[in-house]
Formats: sequence, structure tokens, C-alpha cells
Amino acid sequence: MWFSKKNIMFAFQMLCSESISKTHVCLSPDVHTEAVQAALAKNKERKMAVPMPSKRRSLVVQTSMDAYTPPGTRRSVTREGSISMERWINRAIHGTSSTTTTTSSTASSSSSSTRSGGSGAAGGRLADTLINADFFLNLRTGGGRSGIARQPLHHCESAIRSLIHGVCVCVCVCVCVCSPPAGVPVSSRVSAKIQQLVNTLKRPKRPPLREFFVDDFEELLEVQQPDPNQPKAEGAQMVATRGEQLGVVTNWPPSLEAALQRWGTISPKAPCLTTMDTNSKPLYVLTYGKLWSRSVKVAFNLLHKLGTKQEPLVRPGDRVALVFPNNDPAAFMTAFYGCLLAEVVPVPIEVPLSRKDAGSQQIGFLLGSCGVTVALTSDACHKGLPKSPTGEIPQFKGWPKVLWFVTESKHLSKPPRDWFPHIKDANQDTAYIEYKTCKDGSVLGVTVMRISLLTHCQTLTQSCAYTEAETIVNVLDFKKDVGLWHAVLTSVMNMMHVISIPYALMKVNPLSWIQKVCQHKAKVACVKSRDMHWALVAHREQRDVNLSSLRMLVVADGSNPWSISSCDAFLNVFQTKGLKPEVICPCASSPEALTVALRRPVEEGSTPPGRGVLSMQGLSHGVIRVDSEEKLSVLTLQDVGAVMPGGTMCVVKPEGVPQLCKTDEIGELCVCTVATGTSYYGLAGMTKNTFEVFPVTNSGAPVSEFPFTRTGLLGFIGPGGLIFVAGKMDGLMVVGGRQHNADDIVATALAVEPMKFVYRGRIAVFSITVLHDERIVVVAEQRPDSTEEDSFQWMSRVLQAIDGIHQVGVYCLALVPSNTLPKTPLGGIHLSETKQLFLEGALHPCNVLMCPHTCVTNLPKPRQKQPEIGPASVMVGNLVSGKRIAQASGRDLGQIEDNDQARKVTMQITLCVVCVCVCVCVCRLSVSLFLYLFVLQWRAQTTPDHVLYTLLNSRGTIASSLTCVQLHKRAEKIAGMLAERGHLQDGDHVALVYPPGIDLIVAFYGCLYAGCVPITVRPPHPQNIATTLPTVKMIVEVSRSVCVMTTQLIFKLLKSKEASAAVDVRTWPPVLDTDDLPKKKPPLLYKPSNPDTLAYLDFSVSTTGMLAGVKMSHTATSAFCRSIKLQCELYPSREVAICLDPYCGLGFVLWCLCSVYSGHQSILIPPSELEVNPSLWLSAVSQYKVRDTFCSYSVMELCTKGLGLQTDSLKARGLDLSRVRTCVVVAEERPRTALTQSFSKLFKDLGLHPRAVSTSFGCRVNLAICLQGTSGPDPTTVYVDMRALRHDRVRLVERGSPHSLPLMESGKILPGVRIIIANPETKGPMGESHLGEVWVHSGHNASGYFTVYGDEALQSDHFNSRLSFGDTQTVWARTGYLGFLRRTELTDASGERHDALYVVGALEEAMELRGMRYHPIDIETSVIRTHKSITECAVFTWTNLLVVVVELDGSEHEALDLVPLVTNVVLEEHYLIVGVVVVVDIGVIPINSRGEKQRMHLRDGFLADQLDPIYVAYNM
Repeated sequence: MWFSKKNIMFAFQMLCSESISKTHVCLSPDVHTEAVQAALAKNKERKMAVPMPSKRRSLVVQTSMDAYTPPGTRRSVTREGSISMERWINRAIHGTSSTTTTTSSTASSSSSSTRSGGSGAAGGRLADTLINADFFLNLRTGGGRSGIARQPLHHCESAIRSLIHGVCVCVCVCVCVCSPPAGVPVSSRVSAKIQQLVNTLKRPKRPPLREFFVDDFEELLEVQQPDPNQPKAEGAQMVATRGEQLGVVTNWPPSLEAALQRWGTISPKAPCLTTMDTNSKPLYVLTYGKLWSRSVKVAFNLLHKLGTKQEPLVRPGDRVALVFPNNDPAAFMTAFYGCLLAEVVPVPIEVPLSRKDAGSQQIGFLLGSCGVTVALTSDACHKGLPKSPTGEIPQFKGWPKVLWFVTESKHLSKPPRDWFPHIKDANQDTAYIEYKTCKDGSVLGVTVMRISLLTHCQTLTQSCAYTEAETIVNVLDFKKDVGLWHAVLTSVMNMMHVISIPYALMKVNPLSWIQKVCQHKAKVACVKSRDMHWALVAHREQRDVNLSSLRMLVVADGSNPWSISSCDAFLNVFQTKGLKPEVICPCASSPEALTVALRRPVEEGSTPPGRGVLSMQGLSHGVIRVDSEEKLSVLTLQDVGAVMPGGTMCVVKPEGVPQLCKTDEIGELCVCTVATGTSYYGLAGMTKNTFEVFPVTNSGAPVSEFPFTRTGLLGFIGPGGLIFVAGKMDGLMVVGGRQHNADDIVATALAVEPMKFVYRGRIAVFSITVLHDERIVVVAEQRPDSTEEDSFQWMSRVLQAIDGIHQVGVYCLALVPSNTLPKTPLGGIHLSETKQLFLEGALHPCNVLMCPHTCVTNLPKPRQKQPEIGPASVMVGNLVSGKRIAQASGRDLGQIEDNDQARKVTMQITLCVVCVCVCVCVCRLSVSLFLYLFVLQWRAQTTPDHVLYTLLNSRGTIASSLTCVQLHKRAEKIAGMLAERGHLQDGDHVALVYPPGIDLIVAFYGCLYAGCVPITVRPPHPQNIATTLPTVKMIVEVSRSVCVMTTQLIFKLLKSKEASAAVDVRTWPPVLDTDDLPKKKPPLLYKPSNPDTLAYLDFSVSTTGMLAGVKMSHTATSAFCRSIKLQCELYPSREVAICLDPYCGLGFVLWCLCSVYSGHQSILIPPSELEVNPSLWLSAVSQYKVRDTFCSYSVMELCTKGLGLQTDSLKARGLDLSRVRTCVVVAEERPRTALTQSFSKLFKDLGLHPRAVSTSFGCRVNLAICLQGTSGPDPTTVYVDMRALRHDRVRLVERGSPHSLPLMESGKILPGVRIIIANPETKGPMGESHLGEVWVHSGHNASGYFTVYGDEALQSDHFNSRLSFGDTQTVWARTGYLGFLRRTELTDASGERHDALYVVGALEEAMELRGMRYHPIDIETSVIRTHKSITECAVFTWTNLLVVVVELDGSEHEALDLVPLVTNVVLEEHYLIVGVVVVVDIGVIPINSRGEKQRMHLRDGFLADQLDPIYVAYNM
């Protein structure tokens, strides 16, 4: 059906007969409430479960109700332009509350017992889970909150239509290698909620879209295509509509100043303005004589008393600010007319109550651009402004420096008798500037010329039939808009009497304006629909009401479509009090076009005004459809009268060329008249687009030779020239190609049981741009007496209603505590400020519900796995394209002369002949293989007093040290003790449970001397023995240790009562205390018979949560130490500072082995000591003039955060890092470029050279593959396209490119190491700069995994792999890490071009989502950037849902701010929808000793409900 005069007139007549009658029926709310009920009923049948968010009770328990002062004190405040009576509310509740009750009662399937504890307790419970999973880790500790009880988790089965397009969900359980048979605890409350969410998301919401556009490179974002069945405009092109001619009345003054002069001299006693106090008593009556004399006085003082005679501060044409409160219209009128008389341009603004008022900064920008230097104000207002300690008014944020000028007569000089203002006829000079707040919060100044001002007053006079001495009651803001035009300007032109009702009085007595109408028998009242609603709520308290004197009730916001319900309800109640139906006159206005339209009172008995019931579906596509069948999704509009006298109006398309719309098309109203604004002050370009518009027809011909002004109102011109407004341009949200108006969304939300949970007038609706489309956000103030479950039920029902009625999903629905949303001066919500707070994460909501699965339908298509190309084809393709195979190697160990070690060999041969009586020739064959074991003995004889190790304490002093001979002798005693007390045999495994220090090193060499295999184990934490001791026990058992060696202190700890409560102490193997060693030496020192004999076991936990022990032979250990010695050029004269945990990986090798092999002095700094003294490591490096130092990422991060503000004091204390040649970060992950760069920049002033900081790379199969070393080129950084990486491709881009990701080289390849990049699936070699798995071939590769399960297949695949094509003979070890090789332009020491290895991430850690490979660190980096309170982040997947865990450094009430921000950034940067957002305390995310996150531990702790989260949000 297309819009025509015939069918809409039929609809109007049908509605008019029902709506305007003595038995008045409130049409609009009934229709809309029925629609809401129908939408909820549809969802009620589905009963789709939606998990309710979980939060701590400390967040649930709000402040007492006394702390909240709801708007309107004891009345409920309605949103401007919307209303719903109690019986309609009851009808809205009917039929749905029972479902809610039933659902909530049946859905609470489990509850948790109340437990207390902060992050420490959370960490403890998390560790329990990790122990059960046979994991070993080091938990971080963080500042926690104590005594916080957790609220039981609830399940809420509201029937929300939150269905996702194109999501296939499969439930999978991930079990690590060493997991117990029980597996991951999947039956917990949290996983039940996730399963609930998965079930909710199973059905696709919308049909798949067929066409796509390419977003830069890889990703194909779906773009909304027009629906071929959508309604299209079919009417004829509209024609411009003219208003009646503006009548010329002989007694109309030539200017407004002339009118004031006339009435001030002819009728000086006539009342002009009566102001009221908060007790509804007349406060002051301003007569026309007083107004005239005081205005003259203000004009004289402005021109002659500011500045000097030669240089006056204010000249004619200058702009001055008018800063007056809303309860003092008399002072404002005096100042305003004083400015007009002085030919100064007034700029009325709101009173800044504080330096950080909402929007105050933008107001200041407007004043600055207008060149305002003087601000006029009243005495009372001046006293109330914030003052500095010296009594001066401070400069407000963003404001120019202004002189405050008080306009009370007692502060002004009397003008001379012969001085009179020069009164001109109205001309084109600027009369005043009215400020306008835009959608984005910016403030513009609309200039109004004097001729426009006068003409506008004339059109209002003619339209409203104003006559002299009429009384008008004004409730509106008199500083701008309709209140200014009627109560300040037009009233003076017609010598009317204005009764001004301040906002403060309305809050106390909402009936005050009606009382004044009755008392003064006022003919006209200017109100908003909000004031009508307040009167409805309070009318029962007032009986003597008679509104028969009213001939016009001007509804200022009558253009709001939802004001019709206020008008109908008010008429329905007050018609019996004398109110005539024809009196209600809706008005449409805008700052640019002033009064756009105003319905005039019709004669009694004539045809009532028309209405139209329009389809919202049609309106969303910009067309008009009269809805006669489907009444569930409709919008009822009332007209706002005809075109104003003397004007012409047309409707143009909102976007692009201002082309005339068709008759059944919604567009922007444009007017051509003198009575409009002229420009945006100082903004010529915006002025041209708004005030100088020339509408054109389809053929391109202009409609008129005169320019039109855009009103900012959306609507159409109906039959009879009646104007209908459907919304505002500022409230328009275009979602998925369809238009939705914010006011319509608000009305739907209010129809869902509004009075129970939220305040009517405190709802904000706006849109934010996420992933190339607008997303709707609803924010409401929650009543303090609402329960969590009730609020969640209401939120769920609002989502259902909006989806059912508007066919659009709400992206985010947030509830905030009462009185916390930023307000406008008259109590409304400051929309742009609210939006800004939301985007900044500063809104502090108490409830949040995100629905990205419902709204985001333009995600890229899931990647389809293509058939793998064979490895031979890949190699041929690389050869054809000229790309070499991606392989590289370090220097060849066999070609490097090591004179120092050669001397050791010779010396050791002699020792062997003497001590062991073994043939020299045999020793020559094997000594290079066993070299490592004999070096300590050789050093003890040749350099007995050379210090190998120095251990520092937290004060930076030497705790203990160890020379070569001391180490040798103590190791001998350990070996003797093992033989004597332990009765151990060659090859027995011994667990070394020591704190970081000298004892650990001595015990290690003692084991080697005795022929035992040592396993270093982190000791249990004394304060957390219940959770850390079982981990120690588990490693002892898994490693099959027959003996435990430890210190006396830890020995007592292992046998304590606390230990017996945690583990069965009776099952410990023999525990030996090494503090009291025997005196005698062992008879013989162990000499291994085979070079491949096991030297030690290296146990550690990987980033994927796998506990693995790898076997290191004597051969590999010797080769490893030699490789590091050559790479770092380590000699006995060197000192090396080591700040690493000594229990596994390269940290253990550097701590225990390298000093003995190379002879350098190791300065040992336990990382735990840095928690007491963060500067310990750097101070030691400076004090000992260290050239080479090693640390972990956790140490570097601790220094960066802990010493960031202390660099100046450290420099003053003489800390100097200029001698540092290499500072290597030891890690098994992708280099953290941002952290290393921050560290380099921070300590640059202390002499640290940027090139000194580098990283190493190692893994389980090879503990060190790359290490920067001293020689060779600087480490390089490249930038790759993050989206290409998701497709396992490498694409180099420029720095700063969109989606660019910096990757730092992982260090120089160690001598004796060869690497190749292979396809992890086909095992074929890859080409250069292609992403694949890093494979390594080296003499110091580990021999294999040590496991009680004997998984030979896994060991064979990881340690003994061969390429499927090409070099199929070489045996490689698979690192499990993705990376690529790139030949750089740099040259190494041998003159060859340098091959750089870039590690991207672990294969096991990568997440397969939507067919693409995501690395957690990329998502985590994006999330950490979103908000200053996020200190750490970890992500993992569960049943194909992405779970994001963030640590909050701030108040718990900031937790909910993070949920939308996290969801937004992951969508924008990674095209993924976050399923669950978990906010936890600092220190909950587990970190291993190398500073790497243990994401799988975290996942298991979350699913077992052991994280004690602050808040858990389940995104719909």
C-alpha cells in the first residue's frame, strides 16, 4: 500500500472518531502496550535459557536508599515526551509476570556457599585445581580484597530472542598430557551457565547474506544488502507547501526594543513578569517600567563603565555571555534587553555549577570562538559560583578568561539624564546567539538576526492570536527555545504578563503551573509533556482545578511522537476540570529554524486534528505505510499544525543532495522564511549545509530561488498541509541499513513494567559504531530497591520487546544507580556526555547485558579449510618463484677453536690417568663428550680460589659466595652422604627441593659426583603450603625420585602438621637434610660410561598447562654450555648477573651450569627478592659493572612498573647501566616488543643502550635455540598484517599500518643449531617468509620426554621427526611454535647475510575460531589497551566460546565498565564475539616462573568456579 491522501484520511477519520470524544480512550499507549505484550508472548513460548550474570555480593549490596535522591524527590520523573498511566502499566505486566516468576524459580539449579577471601584465597583455590590436574606452576600474588562474600550464582530462563547468525557450537573437553582421568571439571556451575549460553545461540537469527566487500586484505565483512521485499516509496514527488501570509498589523513595533520602550513609557505599571519561589509564592513582579529603566541602565554600564573611555571593554556588536539561574527570569530579561539596547549580542548559557559540569567545556569552546570576554550574571548567582581560596572565580575548564559583571541595579551606575539608547528598526545585525548541543556533544552557536527575531515574534503573535495584557504561564527554560521565544520576546512585543514557574518549584509541587493557571485565569500555558505527566501523578492532591480559562496549551516537545500519550492522558483526566480538547497545541521547533510549526486552537465543534497509525517497519525504511492490519508494530503520530505564517516548507532526503521526497517518504523538514536562524557562528561550511540549502526536484531544478533552512526534524507533510514529525536527525540510528529513532526505543523500554525497576525520565538511548555498523545502547537508572534478579528479568524483557517490535537487536543494555547519569540544567539526561562516559568506561553501571550475538551479523565468513597442497608442490612452487627454503643455522661448533677448553681437556686427561687408572687413549676418545663433568674438578685444582657464584640478598649485599674448590669439596660431601645415608646407586633420581641459592648448585653437582640424576623442584610456599606442597609431591612421584634432598628448614616444613594435612607424609621417599654434611669424601667420583647417559631431568609447565620433564644427556649438557659460552663470549674474567628462577630451562642452565663450564662469575639474584627491593637487579648490574645480564619478562615488568617514577633518584644514587652489552630476556614465547621497548626507553637516561636489550627463544625440545649474544647485527623488528597471520600467512606491512603487528627477532641462532620452517600438517619444508612450525637440529636437543606413561609416539614425533620431502635424512625436533625466517640486509660476523627468526606463537596455545588461527597474546594486547584499570588479561576458549579474563586494578564498581569495552575491541580488531567476560582481582591469572600466562590452568579454575570473580558477564 502506498501513501495517498485517500487512505491516510481514512485512517485519520477512523482514529479521530475514537480519540477525541467525551469517552476519551488513550489510544497510543494501548496500541504500544499491546505490541509489547505480543512481542513478549512470542518469546515466552520459546523459553530459551539465558544465564544471569554473576557478581560478588559486595557489588550487589547497594548503598541505603537514603543515599539516593531520585529525580523529583518524591515524584517519579517521566522522560520528556513519553507517558503511560497505571492501568496501562498493569496491562503491560499482566500475562508476563507469572512466566517470569516460574522461570526464575525453576532456573536456579545450583547455588554456592558463601565464602570469603581476596585474591590470595582465589589464588589458593585456583592452585587446588591445578594440583588436581597434575600441573606445576608458580602463582602470582597480588593485592587482594578480604572479607568479600560471593553471591550464589543464578540461572535465568527469560525468553529472549538472542539468536546468532552462523554459529556452530560443539562441546569439547580439552585434556592436557598429564591430566588425571577425571579430566576438566565440566559439571561446575560456571560451565553449566556456558552450556546454557551455547544452547541459547544455536539457532541462526537471520538468513545468510550473499554479497561481501573486501576490508583491506583478508577479511570479508558481510555488508547489508537491501531486502528486495522492503517497502519502497511509490508516491508522486511532493511540492513545497506555503503557510498563510504574514499579516501586517499597523501597531506592530518596528523592533523589539521599540516595543519595550513603548510599553515602558505608556504602561509602566503593567506587569511584565511574576517570579515564584519554591513555596509557590510570588517572589517578585517586574513591571514594564522597571524592565525598561533597568535595561537602559544595563546598556549604559555595558558601553561606558567597562574598560576605559579610550578602550572600552565592550563595543556594539561584541558578544557577551548571559549566565543566569533558572529561578531568576527577571534578571535575565533585564540583561537580555540591556544587551539589545546596547547593540551587544547576548549569548545565553547555563550556570556552571562546578569546573567539571557535563558539557561545560564545550560551552567554553563556544564562548571562546565567539570572542566573549564579559559574562553578565545576577548577584545571587555570582555568590554561588565556585571560588578559589582568594575569593576569585576560577577559570572553568575550556572557558576563555571572562570578566564577571553583576547586573543588579545597586551595582550599576545611573545613566545621565541626556543619555538614551539608540533604537533602530530591525535590521540584519545579529540580535542574539542561541547555543545548540549536537549529537556528539559539541556546542554550536546559532545566530539570529534582529529582523528574524522580530519576524518570528510576529509569526508567533499571529499563530497564537496573542493580544495585549494576556496572561501566560511558562514552565519552560526561558533562556532558549520555546520558553525564550514566547515568555521573553513575544510577550514583550504584545505587553503580556508572564508567570514563570522555576524547575525547582516543579520538583516540589508538580501542580504549581496548573494552580497558577487557575489563580490568574491564564489564557496560555507553555509546557513540556514531562510537566503534564508530573501533574497527572499529583492531581489527586488538588481538587479545586479549573482550566476553562486556557485557550492554548503549547506543548513545546509536541514534535516528539511519544508526546501524544501525554497529551491524551492529560486531556482524559482534566477534561472534567474544564480543559477543552482543542486547547492542546503541539509545537515543533529547532534551534536553527526556530518555530517550525504550531497547531492553532480550532473552533469548538470543528473537525478535530488528524492522526496516523504508521507501520514502524515502513518507517525504518524511510517510507510511510498506514498500518490497518498489523497493530503490533506501529507508531501513532499527531500533527503539529500547518506551516508558520510567511513561510514555505518542503521535505528533502536526509543524506546527499537535498532532493524533494515523495509524498509517502520520510525526510528532513526544511523551511524558507525570514524567521529562522542565520548561521552557525564562525562555521561557514556547516552554515552552508544547514542554512543555505536549495532543494531540487527529480530533474535537478531548484524549488525556490531563496535558500531553505534544515530543521533537523524528520517527518512528512500530510493531507491538508498538516505537518507530522516522526523523529529527529540527532536521534536517528541507522542499524543494518534501517532507520530507528531513539525516542521509539525509549518508549518500548518504558512499556515493560517501567515503574518497578527504572525511572521513567532517566533512560538514554544512543548508538555506537562497532565493526562498520551502528549498535544500539540503552542506559537506564535503576531504582535502589530493585533486586538483581528482578533487574535482570526486566532487562531480558526489554530486549525481547525491542527485538519483537522494532526488529532490531540491542547491543548493550546497562543499568546505573540512581542519580548517576550526567544531567542537563533542567534535569534531563545529557546524552552525549552519557555516551562519552560509556565509551571511556567511566559510566560505572550496576548491571550490564551485552547481546553481540544478536546484533552483529556482518562478521567475516568463517574460513573454509582448503585441501592441503602436497609438500613437493610447495617446494617446486618456491623454486619457481625464486624463494629459498626457510632454513638457517648458527656457527658450526666443529670449526670453532676453543683454546681454553683444549687446555682443560689435556689437563683432565692427566687427572683421569692418575685418579682412575684408565687408559689415556680411551680417555682421549670420550673426554670431549664427558668434558662437562670433569671441568669442575679441573677448576678446583687450577684456580681453587676463583669465585664462581655470588648470591645477593634483598639489601644488595652478598649473602654467600662459592669458589671453585668450595663447590668441589661440598659436592664431594653431598656425594658421600648420598652413598652413606641414601644408599643410592648409579642412575637413581634425586629431587632437589631448595630455594634459589648456593645450596641448590652444590646439591646438583653432588648428585653428578654420585652418579645420580638430579631434578630441581621449586619448594613449597610456607604461607600457602596446602596448595603448593601437593605439586612438589606430584613432581617427586612423576620423576620417580628415590630420594629428596633439601635444607633443614624445608625438611621441617615437609614433616609439619600443615604438610600432613595437605599430603600423605608417610609416602615421601627418604628426605635428606644437607645443612649438616658428613666430613668424609666418597671413595670414588662417578664417571659416566656412555656419553648419552642421563645428566639431569628438566621439569616445567608449558604455557598450555602441560607439565613435562625432558631428559638432558651429558653430551647435550656439554654442547649446550659450549654453545652459550661461544655465543656470549664468556670467560673467567667476566661477571654475569642472573635474575632468573633456577628450576628449569635456560634459567637453570645459566644459574647452575654455565659458570662451571666457562669460569665466569655469576652474580645470582633471586627474582623473589625484587618484590622487596625492585631496584636490586639493576643496582647489582651497576655495582659489579656487569656487561651481560639475563632476566625474565616478569622481572623486566616488575622493574618497569616499580621503578618508572624513580629513574631520577636512581641516577642521583649513581646507578649506571652504560656498561651493559647484552640484557637478554629468557622466555618460551613470542618476544614482548612493547615491554622491551618500554624498558629500554625508561632506563635510557641511566645509560642503557637500546640495542643491548634482546630476547632468547627456547622450548621443551631445545632449551635455547636463539640468544642474541655479543657479536652480530642488532635484533630487527618487522611489522606483519595481523589478519594474514590468522590465515597462517605472513604479509609484511609498514609501521603504523592498520592491523599491523610488530614482531621482534627472537635472537641470534646459537652455534651448532640448525632450524628449518616446516608445515606442521604435511611436514614439508616452507619457503622464506612463510609461516610454519620451527624445527630444530642441534647437539643440545633434549633426548625425549620423561613420563610414567611411556608415550613413545609423542616422543618420536617431537624429538625424531623427518621432513616428508627434500632432506629426509636429518632428524629434527619439533618445537611446537609457529614462526618464519627472513633473510635481512644485515651481515653477521662471518660476512654472510643474517637470517632472522621471528616466533609468532605456540601451536598448542593457538585458538581455532571461525576457521582461523588466533594467538591469545594478540587479543590480550588489544584488551589491555582498552582501559587503564585493566592490568592483565588472559583469553581461552570453551565450547567454541571465547572467554576473556581481565584483572581489575581499581574499585570493584568499575568492573562492569570493562564488559562493553572488551567486547567492542575484540569485535573491532579481531572480528570475534566474546562469549564470556570475567573480571577478577589482581594476581588471579596464573603466571609461571618465566612470566608466561598459564591459560589452561586459568580455564580449569574458572570452570571449577574457583576464581572468586568480581563479575562474570555472559554475552548473548
